[in-house]
Amino acid sequence: MGVVWVCALSGGVYHPALNSPYSQAALIIVGHGSTLNPDSSAPTHRHADEIRRRGIFREVACCFWKEEPSMREVFESVDSGVIYIVPNFISEGYFCQQVLPRELRLTGPTTQRDGRTIFYCDPVGIHPNMTRLLLQRADEVAPGVPRGETSLIIVGHGTNLNDNSTKAIQEQVRLIRDGGYGFAEVVDAYMEEAPLVSDWVNMTTAAHVVVVPFFIADGLHSFQDIPVLLGMEKEPGKALSEMEVFRQNPIAMHGRQLYYSSAIGTEPLMAEVILDQVHDFDTKHGIQDSVRTAASSEVLKTGLERWIQEGRDVIGEVHFAADASGFTLRHLADVGVSLADLTAYEGAVAAREIARCDEAGAFRAIKTAATLRRGWIVRVMDVSELLLALEFFYPAAVGMALAEERGALEPVPLRSLLGRQTGMYRFANGITDAQAGEIIGGFCAGESKCLRRIVFKLDAVQPLGGSAELKLGPQAGQVPGMDAARCVPLLCMEACNHIVSVARKVSRENNDAKAKG
Repeated sequence: MGVVWVCALSGGVYHPALNSPYSQAALIIVGHGSTLNPDSSAPTHRHADEIRRRGIFREVACCFWKEEPSMREVFESVDSGVIYIVPNFISEGYFCQQVLPRELRLTGPTTQRDGRTIFYCDPVGIHPNMTRLLLQRADEVAPGVPRGETSLIIVGHGTNLNDNSTKAIQEQVRLIRDGGYGFAEVVDAYMEEAPLVSDWVNMTTAAHVVVVPFFIADGLHSFQDIPVLLGMEKEPGKALSEMEVFRQNPIAMHGRQLYYSSAIGTEPLMAEVILDQVHDFDTKHGIQDSVRTAASSEVLKTGLERWIQEGRDVIGEVHFAADASGFTLRHLADVGVSLADLTAYEGAVAAREIARCDEAGAFRAIKTAATLRRGWIVRVMDVSELLLALEFFYPAAVGMALAEERGALEPVPLRSLLGRQTGMYRFANGITDAQAGEIIGGFCAGESKCLRRIVFKLDAVQPLGGSAELKLGPQAGQVPGMDAARCVPLLCMEACNHIVSVARKVSRENNDAKAKG
């Protein structure tokens, strides 16, 4: 499986592989994410870490539908001239065919924009190697159980928004069923359309039943919702990251032995599938080396170096400083704390884990909220690794601030954002101008404790009003009371999913009020 390149290691930092055809290109892995579950984005990040470790690409970044950075923001996180985008999604349905191209502003498999070439690859879930991973996961979850005495259920979400949403699972069922792999039965089942996973007892006959969630992560659906639908639990339990161990197998139910696996997308070999999709895209579309090696800029690195020389050493609640071995990062409130009282971490990835939850252990869905926990120090080796650590603390923040500085940032008006929504959010634009200001003021300046400065307008010409004005001035974008000359500002170029959700709720209330007369 996959194509192998060898990377160069210097001083503990991985550099683009010497023989990699992608040494001048960026890879962006797109995931769904969640505003509620801390485990939803974890596999996407882990696969990105592994690919980044190998040094195959010049840059590797992630973006999400429900987390930061957004699909509009992520382009500020990379400055390569060629970008490959791989959806870490199971099917080529609603999200991959409608939502992702819209949010990423893609015009087809190849998009030329802002002097860049952007390649949009197929989602990981439809790659042929998924069959191998499914078989491997089924055997791992029920070791020693004969396949001939086992019913295999592959479970998906299901939706009426796109006919292709179940296609990938149905194809895997066909391949395993017709491939002579020896299972007594192989069936597909879904959460929200027939055949329903809740009817698993009537769908199968074997003494042993193995259920493999065809999901990317052990998130809300696969780890909390499906076990309830199977009858394993009475109500959704804790998130995986809040438990010490995965569920114990097997579970005796209805005279059968039920084995429930972790989501297929958590398999470490998914990193290989991501790389395979890039390679297959090039083969399918005839992409030549000369295209991949287009000139790239060093805007992010040189910009951060310049800011450091100018005395900037704070971004949000993070202070960073040079020392004899590279750079250190710590909570702004811990600058005067003894090193003996701080937990030390090595490497940029630690920043992402620190930023994941607040002091109480609650998931920080909004990374720019003033809820970053204290008590740590992170050491990195050079400016490149510092840039990555800052990216993990505040996704796309450095890139957005640099883009604004040179007049290249393209904020998205609120009405444009709400107007392009589809599915359950298509009515979100039904709020009044006054409501727009109050929603943003109430959530951004109050409830979420977000530090960002809003740089988008209500529409193409009209600024936001009402309590939203608190988020527009120079006092926003940094911890209150900090010297602006020391700070890299945190900017908001487009309203987040939280605002879209609130706007949808208020719009429905407006419609209900009109209906009542």
